Amino acid sequence: MRKFLIWTFVILAAGLAAFLTFAPGIADAQMNPITPHEPYEISEEAQALHDTLIVGDWHADSLLWNRDLLVRNEAGHSDIPRMIEGNIALQVFTAVTKSPRGQNYSENSAEAPDNITLLAMGQMWPPRTWTSLLQRALYQAEKLHDFANASENLMIIQSEADLDTVLEARANGEDLIGGILGIEGAHPLEGDIDNLQRLTNAGYRLIALQHFFDNELGGSLHGHGDQGLTQFGRDIVEAVEERGLILDIAHSSPQVVREVLAMVDMPVVISHTGIFSHCPGPRNIADDLMVDIAAGGGVIGIGFWADVTCDDSPEGVAAAISAAINLTSADNVSLGSDWDGTVRVAMDASEIAALTQALMAEGLSEEDIAKVMGGNMVRVLRERLD
Repeated sequence: MRKFLIWTFVILAAGLAAFLTFAPGIADAQMNPITPHEPYEISEEAQALHDTLIVGDWHADSLLWNRDLLVRNEAGHSDIPRMIEGNIALQVFTAVTKSPRGQNYSENSAEAPDNITLLAMGQMWPPRTWTSLLQRALYQAEKLHDFANASENLMIIQSEADLDTVLEARANGEDLIGGILGIEGAHPLEGDIDNLQRLTNAGYRLIALQHFFDNELGGSLHGHGDQGLTQFGRDIVEAVEERGLILDIAHSSPQVVREVLAMVDMPVVISHTGIFSHCPGPRNIADDLMVDIAAGGGVIGIGFWADVTCDDSPEGVAAAISAAINLTSADNVSLGSDWDGTVRVAMDASEIAALTQALMAEGLSEEDIAKVMGGNMVRVLRERLD
Protein backbone atom coordinates (compact mmCIF):
# COMPACT_ATOMS: atom_id res chain seq x y z
CA MET A 1 0.00 0.00 0.00
CA ARG A 2 2.80 2.36 0.94
CA LYS A 3 4.56 1.68 -2.38
CA PHE A 4 1.29 2.31 -4.22
CA LEU A 5 0.89 5.69 -2.49
CA ILE A 6 4.47 6.63 -3.31
CA TRP A 7 4.01 5.79 -6.98
CA THR A 8 0.70 7.64 -7.04
CA PHE A 9 2.40 10.71 -5.62
CA VAL A 10 5.24 10.43 -8.17
CA ILE A 11 2.79 10.15 -11.06
CA LEU A 12 0.73 13.11 -9.84
CA ALA A 13 3.87 15.18 -9.31
CA ALA A 14 5.12 14.30 -12.78
CA GLY A 15 1.73 15.21 -14.24
CA LEU A 16 1.75 18.55 -12.45
CA ALA A 17 5.30 19.25 -13.61
CA ALA A 18 4.33 18.44 -17.19
CA PHE A 19 1.32 20.72 -16.94
CA LEU A 20 3.40 23.60 -15.59
CA THR A 21 6.08 23.04 -18.22
CA PHE A 22 4.08 22.48 -21.37
CA ALA A 23 0.44 23.56 -20.97
CA PRO A 24 0.95 27.35 -20.93
CA GLY A 25 3.14 27.22 -24.04
CA ILE A 26 0.64 25.00 -25.83
CA ALA A 27 -2.17 27.39 -24.89
CA ASP A 28 -0.15 30.35 -26.18
CA ALA A 29 0.54 28.68 -29.52
CA GLN A 30 -3.06 27.53 -29.96
CA MET A 31 -4.72 30.77 -28.86
CA ASN A 32 -2.48 33.21 -30.73
CA PRO A 33 -2.19 31.70 -34.22
CA ILE A 34 -1.11 33.34 -37.46
CA THR A 35 -3.13 32.67 -40.61
CA PRO A 36 -0.89 30.63 -42.93
CA HIS A 37 0.36 32.68 -45.86
CA GLU A 38 3.21 32.99 -48.31
CA PRO A 39 5.79 35.68 -47.50
CA TYR A 40 4.37 39.08 -48.30
CA GLU A 41 5.95 40.79 -51.29
CA ILE A 42 6.76 44.41 -50.45
CA SER A 43 7.61 46.77 -53.27
CA GLU A 44 10.70 48.95 -53.03
CA GLU A 45 8.44 52.00 -52.93
CA ALA A 46 6.34 50.63 -50.06
CA GLN A 47 9.39 49.53 -48.08
CA ALA A 48 11.04 52.91 -48.57
CA LEU A 49 7.93 54.65 -47.26
CA HIS A 50 7.55 52.21 -44.38
CA ASP A 51 11.13 52.80 -43.29
CA THR A 52 10.36 56.52 -42.83
CA LEU A 53 7.25 55.98 -40.69
CA ILE A 54 6.75 56.23 -36.95
CA VAL A 55 4.70 53.05 -36.50
CA GLY A 56 2.59 52.77 -33.36
CA ASP A 57 0.07 50.23 -32.11
CA TRP A 58 -2.47 50.76 -29.33
CA HIS A 59 -2.99 47.19 -28.14
CA ALA A 60 -0.98 44.01 -27.56
CA ASP A 61 -1.47 41.46 -24.77
CA SER A 62 2.03 39.99 -24.97
CA LEU A 63 2.70 40.39 -21.24
CA LEU A 64 0.01 37.82 -20.48
CA TRP A 65 2.19 34.98 -21.74
CA ASN A 66 5.37 33.46 -20.32
CA ARG A 67 7.56 34.47 -23.22
CA ASP A 68 10.90 36.23 -23.18
CA LEU A 69 10.00 39.28 -25.26
CA LEU A 70 13.68 40.07 -25.83
CA VAL A 71 14.15 37.05 -28.11
CA ARG A 72 12.39 36.12 -31.33
CA ASN A 73 9.68 33.61 -30.47
CA GLU A 74 7.97 31.04 -32.65
CA ALA A 75 4.75 31.38 -30.64
CA GLY A 76 2.49 34.38 -30.67
CA HIS A 77 2.50 37.58 -32.65
CA SER A 78 4.94 40.03 -31.16
CA ASP A 79 8.25 40.47 -29.38
CA ILE A 80 11.05 43.03 -29.49
CA PRO A 81 13.06 41.42 -32.34
CA ARG A 82 9.96 41.12 -34.51
CA MET A 83 8.98 44.69 -33.67
CA ILE A 84 12.42 45.87 -34.76
CA GLU A 85 12.02 43.94 -38.03
CA GLY A 86 8.66 45.65 -38.53
CA ASN A 87 9.99 49.15 -37.74
CA ILE A 88 7.57 49.55 -34.84
CA ALA A 89 8.37 52.56 -32.68
CA LEU A 90 5.55 52.65 -30.14
CA GLN A 91 3.65 49.76 -28.57
CA VAL A 92 1.00 49.76 -25.87
CA PHE A 93 1.38 46.61 -23.76
CA THR A 94 -1.94 45.89 -22.07
CA ALA A 95 -2.38 43.87 -18.90
CA VAL A 96 -5.21 41.35 -19.02
CA THR A 97 -6.23 40.48 -15.46
CA LYS A 98 -9.58 38.70 -15.72
CA SER A 99 -11.34 36.72 -18.44
CA PRO A 100 -14.63 34.89 -17.80
CA ARG A 101 -14.91 31.19 -18.62
CA GLY A 102 -16.89 30.79 -21.83
CA GLN A 103 -16.00 34.32 -22.92
CA ASN A 104 -18.03 35.54 -25.89
CA TYR A 105 -19.03 38.77 -27.61
CA SER A 106 -22.70 38.61 -26.64
CA GLU A 107 -23.04 38.36 -22.85
CA ASN A 108 -20.74 37.40 -19.98
CA SER A 109 -21.13 37.32 -16.23
CA ALA A 110 -18.58 38.90 -13.91
CA GLU A 111 -19.29 35.97 -11.57
CA ALA A 112 -18.18 33.29 -14.06
CA PRO A 113 -15.00 31.34 -13.25
CA ASP A 114 -11.92 33.26 -14.31
CA ASN A 115 -9.52 31.90 -16.94
CA ILE A 116 -6.60 34.11 -15.91
CA THR A 117 -6.43 32.56 -12.42
CA LEU A 118 -5.61 29.15 -13.91
CA LEU A 119 -3.21 30.71 -16.40
CA ALA A 120 -1.40 32.61 -13.63
CA MET A 121 -1.00 29.42 -11.62
CA GLY A 122 0.02 27.37 -14.66
CA GLN A 123 2.64 29.93 -15.65
CA MET A 124 3.91 30.02 -12.06
CA TRP A 125 3.23 33.69 -11.54
CA PRO A 126 3.84 34.80 -7.92
CA PRO A 127 1.12 33.54 -5.54
CA ARG A 128 0.10 37.17 -4.82
CA THR A 129 -1.34 37.25 -8.36
CA TRP A 130 -3.55 34.22 -7.88
CA THR A 131 -6.20 36.05 -5.88
CA SER A 132 -5.64 39.75 -6.67
CA LEU A 133 -6.40 41.49 -9.97
CA LEU A 134 -4.36 44.47 -8.84
CA GLN A 135 -1.34 42.25 -8.24
CA ARG A 136 -1.74 40.72 -11.71
CA ALA A 137 -1.51 44.18 -13.24
CA LEU A 138 1.46 45.13 -11.07
CA TYR A 139 3.24 41.89 -11.95
CA GLN A 140 2.80 42.44 -15.69
CA ALA A 141 4.21 45.96 -15.27
CA GLU A 142 7.20 44.46 -13.45
CA LYS A 143 7.75 42.11 -16.37
CA LEU A 144 7.91 44.99 -18.85
CA HIS A 145 10.25 46.97 -16.59
CA ASP A 146 12.52 43.93 -16.33
CA PHE A 147 12.59 43.59 -20.11
CA ALA A 148 13.39 47.29 -20.49
CA ASN A 149 16.17 47.12 -17.89
CA ALA A 150 17.72 44.18 -19.71
CA SER A 151 17.55 45.66 -23.22
CA GLU A 152 18.91 48.66 -25.09
CA ASN A 153 15.98 48.38 -27.50
CA LEU A 154 13.06 48.99 -25.13
CA MET A 155 12.18 52.04 -23.05
CA ILE A 156 8.97 52.51 -21.06
CA ILE A 157 7.26 55.79 -21.87
CA GLN A 158 5.72 57.53 -18.86
CA SER A 159 5.93 61.18 -19.94
CA GLU A 160 6.10 63.40 -23.00
CA ALA A 161 9.84 63.75 -22.35
CA ASP A 162 10.18 59.96 -22.59
CA LEU A 163 8.27 60.03 -25.88
CA ASP A 164 10.68 62.67 -27.20
CA THR A 165 13.64 60.53 -26.14
CA VAL A 166 12.34 57.55 -28.12
CA LEU A 167 11.51 59.58 -31.21
CA GLU A 168 14.84 61.38 -31.18
CA ALA A 169 16.71 58.09 -30.82
CA ARG A 170 14.84 56.64 -33.77
CA ALA A 171 15.53 59.76 -35.83
CA ASN A 172 19.22 59.07 -35.14
CA GLY A 173 18.92 55.54 -36.47
CA GLU A 174 18.58 53.65 -33.17
CA ASP A 175 16.23 50.67 -32.88
CA LEU A 176 14.58 51.96 -29.70
CA ILE A 177 10.97 50.96 -29.03
CA GLY A 178 8.76 52.94 -26.68
CA GLY A 179 6.55 50.69 -24.57
CA ILE A 180 3.43 52.13 -22.94
CA LEU A 181 1.64 50.22 -20.19
CA GLY A 182 -2.13 49.92 -20.30
CA ILE A 183 -4.78 47.97 -18.38
CA GLU A 184 -7.51 46.13 -20.26
CA GLY A 185 -10.45 46.95 -18.05
CA ALA A 186 -10.12 48.87 -14.77
CA HIS A 187 -11.20 46.00 -12.51
CA PRO A 188 -7.59 45.80 -11.17
CA LEU A 189 -8.51 48.93 -9.22
CA GLU A 190 -10.55 46.53 -7.08
CA GLY A 191 -13.07 49.29 -6.37
CA ASP A 192 -10.50 51.59 -4.71
CA ILE A 193 -9.57 54.87 -6.42
CA ASP A 194 -6.28 54.94 -4.49
CA ASN A 195 -5.17 51.97 -6.56
CA LEU A 196 -5.15 54.21 -9.64
CA GLN A 197 -2.10 55.90 -8.15
CA ARG A 198 -0.49 52.50 -7.48
CA LEU A 199 -0.96 51.59 -11.13
CA THR A 200 0.36 54.99 -12.24
CA ASN A 201 3.41 54.56 -10.02
CA ALA A 202 4.00 51.20 -11.72
CA GLY A 203 4.10 52.97 -15.09
CA TYR A 204 0.55 52.55 -16.38
CA ARG A 205 -0.59 55.39 -18.61
CA LEU A 206 -3.55 53.97 -20.56
CA ILE A 207 -6.68 53.03 -18.63
CA ALA A 208 -9.43 51.01 -20.29
CA LEU A 209 -12.67 50.99 -18.32
CA GLN A 210 -14.09 47.56 -19.18
CA HIS A 211 -13.19 44.22 -20.72
CA PHE A 212 -15.57 41.29 -21.33
CA PHE A 213 -17.88 41.79 -18.34
CA ASP A 214 -19.59 44.54 -16.35
CA ASN A 215 -17.40 45.79 -13.53
CA GLU A 216 -17.41 48.32 -10.66
CA LEU A 217 -17.07 51.16 -13.17
CA GLY A 218 -19.98 50.32 -15.44
CA GLY A 219 -21.25 48.28 -18.35
CA SER A 220 -19.31 46.22 -20.84
CA LEU A 221 -20.18 45.81 -24.51
CA HIS A 222 -20.34 42.12 -23.64
CA GLY A 223 -22.12 42.38 -20.27
CA HIS A 224 -25.74 42.31 -19.15
CA GLY A 225 -27.71 44.96 -20.98
CA ASP A 226 -26.38 48.37 -21.95
CA GLN A 227 -25.39 49.67 -18.54
CA GLY A 228 -23.79 53.08 -18.11
CA LEU A 229 -21.16 54.40 -15.72
CA THR A 230 -21.42 53.91 -11.98
CA GLN A 231 -20.42 56.73 -9.66
CA PHE A 232 -17.08 54.98 -9.17
CA GLY A 233 -16.70 54.87 -12.93
CA ARG A 234 -17.36 58.60 -13.17
CA ASP A 235 -14.80 59.25 -10.44
CA ILE A 236 -12.19 57.24 -12.36
CA VAL A 237 -12.92 58.99 -15.66
CA GLU A 238 -12.46 62.35 -13.93
CA ALA A 239 -9.24 61.17 -12.29
CA VAL A 240 -7.85 59.89 -15.60
CA GLU A 241 -8.51 63.25 -17.21
CA GLU A 242 -7.05 65.24 -14.32
CA ARG A 243 -3.88 63.12 -14.05
CA GLY A 244 -2.80 63.23 -17.68
CA LEU A 245 -3.60 59.60 -18.41
CA ILE A 246 -5.12 58.15 -21.58
CA LEU A 247 -8.69 56.83 -21.50
CA ASP A 248 -9.54 53.74 -23.55
CA ILE A 249 -13.19 52.88 -24.18
CA ALA A 250 -12.64 49.61 -26.08
CA HIS A 251 -15.05 46.94 -24.76
CA SER A 252 -17.22 49.59 -23.03
CA SER A 253 -20.97 49.51 -23.51
CA PRO A 254 -22.49 52.06 -25.91
CA GLN A 255 -24.06 53.82 -22.91
CA VAL A 256 -20.68 54.08 -21.17
CA VAL A 257 -19.19 55.53 -24.37
CA ARG A 258 -21.96 58.14 -24.57
CA GLU A 259 -21.59 59.12 -20.93
CA VAL A 260 -17.79 59.32 -21.15
CA LEU A 261 -17.92 61.55 -24.22
CA ALA A 262 -20.41 63.84 -22.48
CA MET A 263 -18.07 64.16 -19.47
CA VAL A 264 -14.61 64.73 -20.90
CA ASP A 265 -12.71 67.45 -22.70
CA MET A 266 -9.89 65.27 -24.00
CA PRO A 267 -9.29 62.88 -26.88
CA VAL A 268 -10.22 59.31 -26.00
CA VAL A 269 -9.02 56.08 -27.60
CA ILE A 270 -10.97 53.05 -28.68
CA SER A 271 -7.88 50.95 -28.90
CA HIS A 272 -8.80 47.84 -30.89
CA THR A 273 -11.99 47.61 -32.89
CA GLY A 274 -13.57 47.91 -36.35
CA ILE A 275 -16.26 49.85 -38.19
CA PHE A 276 -19.75 48.40 -37.91
CA SER A 277 -20.99 49.53 -41.34
CA HIS A 278 -17.94 47.92 -42.90
CA CYS A 279 -17.99 44.74 -40.78
CA PRO A 280 -21.25 44.32 -38.85
CA GLY A 281 -20.80 42.18 -35.78
CA PRO A 282 -21.16 42.25 -31.98
CA ARG A 283 -17.56 43.40 -31.39
CA ASN A 284 -18.00 46.71 -33.27
CA ILE A 285 -20.06 49.58 -31.85
CA ALA A 286 -22.34 51.81 -33.94
CA ASP A 287 -20.91 54.22 -36.48
CA ASP A 288 -22.46 57.29 -34.84
CA LEU A 289 -20.42 56.66 -31.68
CA MET A 290 -17.24 56.43 -33.77
CA VAL A 291 -18.09 59.80 -35.30
CA ASP A 292 -18.58 61.25 -31.81
CA ILE A 293 -15.22 59.84 -30.65
CA ALA A 294 -13.53 61.47 -33.64
CA ALA A 295 -15.32 64.78 -33.05
CA GLY A 296 -13.52 65.08 -29.72
CA GLY A 297 -10.14 64.47 -31.33
CA GLY A 298 -10.10 60.81 -30.36
CA VAL A 299 -8.70 57.92 -32.36
CA ILE A 300 -10.04 54.57 -33.53
CA GLY A 301 -7.54 51.70 -33.39
CA ILE A 302 -8.38 49.26 -36.16
CA GLY A 303 -7.76 45.65 -35.17
CA PHE A 304 -6.04 42.98 -37.22
CA TRP A 305 -8.44 40.06 -36.70
CA ALA A 306 -11.43 39.02 -38.77
CA ASP A 307 -14.12 39.54 -36.12
CA VAL A 308 -13.63 43.31 -36.45
CA THR A 309 -12.43 43.63 -40.07
CA CYS A 310 -14.23 40.66 -41.70
CA ASP A 311 -10.88 39.91 -43.39
CA ASP A 312 -7.59 39.54 -41.51
CA SER A 313 -5.33 39.87 -44.58
CA PRO A 314 -3.28 43.06 -44.99
CA GLU A 315 -5.71 44.08 -47.73
CA GLY A 316 -8.67 43.41 -45.44
CA VAL A 317 -7.20 45.48 -42.59
CA ALA A 318 -6.39 48.26 -45.07
CA ALA A 319 -10.01 48.21 -46.29
CA ALA A 320 -11.22 48.55 -42.68
CA ILE A 321 -8.86 51.48 -42.15
CA SER A 322 -10.15 53.10 -45.33
CA ALA A 323 -13.73 52.65 -44.08
CA ALA A 324 -12.79 54.31 -40.78
CA ILE A 325 -11.21 57.25 -42.61
CA ASN A 326 -14.29 57.64 -44.81
CA LEU A 327 -16.49 57.64 -41.71
CA THR A 328 -14.36 60.07 -39.70
CA SER A 329 -11.07 61.40 -41.11
CA ALA A 330 -7.45 60.42 -41.58
CA ASP A 331 -6.72 62.32 -38.35
CA ASN A 332 -8.77 59.89 -36.27
CA VAL A 333 -7.61 56.39 -37.27
CA SER A 334 -4.78 54.34 -35.74
CA LEU A 335 -3.61 50.75 -35.42
CA GLY A 336 -4.96 48.46 -32.71
CA SER A 337 -3.69 45.00 -33.62
CA ASP A 338 -4.73 43.00 -30.52
CA TRP A 339 -1.56 40.97 -31.00
CA ASP A 340 -1.32 38.09 -28.53
CA GLY A 341 -4.92 38.72 -27.46
CA THR A 342 -6.16 35.18 -28.21
CA VAL A 343 -7.02 36.12 -31.78
CA ARG A 344 -5.90 34.86 -35.19
CA VAL A 345 -4.07 37.44 -37.31
CA ALA A 346 -2.38 37.34 -40.71
CA MET A 347 0.48 39.72 -39.84
CA ASP A 348 2.82 39.44 -36.92
CA ALA A 349 4.89 42.40 -35.76
CA SER A 350 7.67 41.68 -38.26
CA GLU A 351 5.26 41.85 -41.22
CA ILE A 352 3.63 45.21 -40.67
CA ALA A 353 5.18 46.65 -43.85
CA ALA A 354 2.58 44.55 -45.68
CA LEU A 355 -0.04 46.91 -44.27
CA THR A 356 1.81 49.94 -45.65
CA GLN A 357 1.84 48.19 -49.02
CA ALA A 358 -1.92 47.51 -48.75
CA LEU A 359 -2.71 51.09 -47.72
CA MET A 360 -0.86 52.37 -50.76
CA ALA A 361 -2.87 49.98 -52.94
CA GLU A 362 -6.02 51.25 -51.21
CA GLY A 363 -5.19 54.70 -52.57
CA LEU A 364 -4.20 56.50 -49.36
CA SER A 365 -1.71 59.34 -49.67
CA GLU A 366 1.69 59.06 -48.00
CA GLU A 367 0.61 61.78 -45.56
CA ASP A 368 -2.50 59.88 -44.53
CA ILE A 369 -0.58 56.60 -44.25
CA ALA A 370 1.88 58.31 -41.90
CA LYS A 371 -1.01 59.55 -39.74
CA VAL A 372 -2.68 56.15 -39.49
CA MET A 373 0.47 54.14 -38.96
CA GLY A 374 1.58 56.23 -35.98
CA GLY A 375 1.21 59.97 -36.38
CA ASN A 376 -2.24 60.11 -34.80
CA MET A 377 -1.01 58.01 -31.89
CA VAL A 378 1.86 60.44 -31.31
CA ARG A 379 -0.59 63.36 -31.32
CA VAL A 380 -2.77 61.80 -28.63
CA LEU A 381 0.23 60.84 -26.51
CA ARG A 382 1.50 64.42 -26.68
CA GLU A 383 -1.90 65.81 -25.76
CA ARG A 384 -2.29 63.54 -22.75
CA LEU A 385 1.12 62.76 -21.25
CA ASP A 386 2.65 65.29 -18.84
